[in-house]
Amino acid sequence: MIRNRVIVSGEVQGVFFRDTCRRTAAELGVAGWVRNLPDGTVEAVFEGPAQAVGTMVAWARRGPELAIVDRLRVFEEELEGLRGFEIRPTWLGR
Repeated sequence: MIRNRVIVSGEVQGVFFRDTCRRTAAELGVAGWVRNLPDGTVEAVFEGPAQAVGTMVAWARRGPELAIVDRLRVFEEELEGLRGFEIRPTWLGR
């Protein structure tokens, strides 16, 4: 089991990135969350078997059909034991 956090840059908001990410993660049995950030990027956390998390990271490199991904940053993190996958509200830094 591993955990990766990704920050996705490009035209990634308003293109169904979060919902498609949630559905794809659920199909793969990956736990975590996804949210828009105020700077126009998308942040997501994926926890699960290494192969499934790797598939999610690869998916995030291209995103859904309408997305244009310019950059993907990947961070390895400690597992939190998340269950399920959710769309979180936009983080406003409050």
